[in-house]
Amino acid sequence: MTTEHFIPKHSNSTLTAGSVSWQSPSNIALVKYWGKYGEQLPKNTSISFTLSNCHTKTKLNYTPSNSNTFEFEVYLDGQRAESFEPKILKFFERIEVYMPFLKQFKYKIETTNSFPHSSGIASSASGMSALALCLMNLERLVNSDITDEYFYAKASFLARLGSGSACRSIQGPLVVWGEHSVLPGSSNLVGTTLPFELHSNFKDYCDTILLVDEGEKVVSSTVGHNLMHKHPFAEQRFSQANHNFEKIIEVLKSGDLDSFMEIVESEALSLHAMMMTSHPYFILMKPNTLSIINKIWEFRRQSGSKVCFTLDAGANVHVLYPNAEKEQVRYFITNELASFCENKKYINDQVGNGAFALI
Repeated sequence: MTTEHFIPKHSNSTLTAGSVSWQSPSNIALVKYWGKYGEQLPKNTSISFTLSNCHTKTKLNYTPSNSNTFEFEVYLDGQRAESFEPKILKFFERIEVYMPFLKQFKYKIETTNSFPHSSGIASSASGMSALALCLMNLERLVNSDITDEYFYAKASFLARLGSGSACRSIQGPLVVWGEHSVLPGSSNLVGTTLPFELHSNFKDYCDTILLVDEGEKVVSSTVGHNLMHKHPFAEQRFSQANHNFEKIIEVLKSGDLDSFMEIVESEALSLHAMMMTSHPYFILMKPNTLSIINKIWEFRRQSGSKVCFTLDAGANVHVLYPNAEKEQVRYFITNELASFCENKKYINDQVGNGAFALI
């Protein structure tokens, strides 16, 4: 597969005005992606759980235009969001070669999140994947010959050009991004689903997101990724991540929960170690983040639970646990961890199967 695979052979539009809508989930990486090269390509392979309750809904309204420019407005929760528009413009500029009809329409992009924006729950992943799917919906209206396989592969390809991790939010329940020798078919260009039967332990895994800090991150993920270019430990980190990916593939087949916990927690702490040792250095964890981690470790020692944590690029904590322990762990969260959250807020979520069109 090359980029040319996604350049359409014809692009004559016969569409009039209309709209398309998609709901696309966030995802939480188990093996982290941190560092990129070229046009949104990953320096190491990553894998993530697709979530269900944390999602973005996007409606793309389109009307024909003869301006030969990118015409669009973005609305978040019903309010004009001009601050988002430079990122969307950059996205449109990147994907124009793959979607030649873009300038033939004027767009109103209406979007809403089921979770706080920019707080470390991968809002860019769900948002850009939802928009990419809406655009692919348009392409399919122009060209009805598009297969489902091509539709979802190209949606992932486009989403990646908006936000790297967005390529992992198209399908589910687990999606890989980045080439790796242990997984035939894996790609730097698109996210791919696992080509083997997932162990039953992981098919209905739970994730409760503890909202330690609902505010916008002090350092964006884009800035953080760029700091990996001259990071003194970058190459060792990429090697570690690829090795952890190799290990977690075996775990997902075998169902070994102890190894799963070890890999996932190590990956989370390694991600934040890269932030704390970059130049300039920064810390996205908060004191309550550390308190939660220590509480989880204490609970696990005392109870024998298979609960563990992971972190994205933010202060919030993702508490991961088997569905068989849902009642026990959620009682622990309510009574022991919620007090460390902003306004005691948290989101109960679970592994999902990816995006879908809205009527």
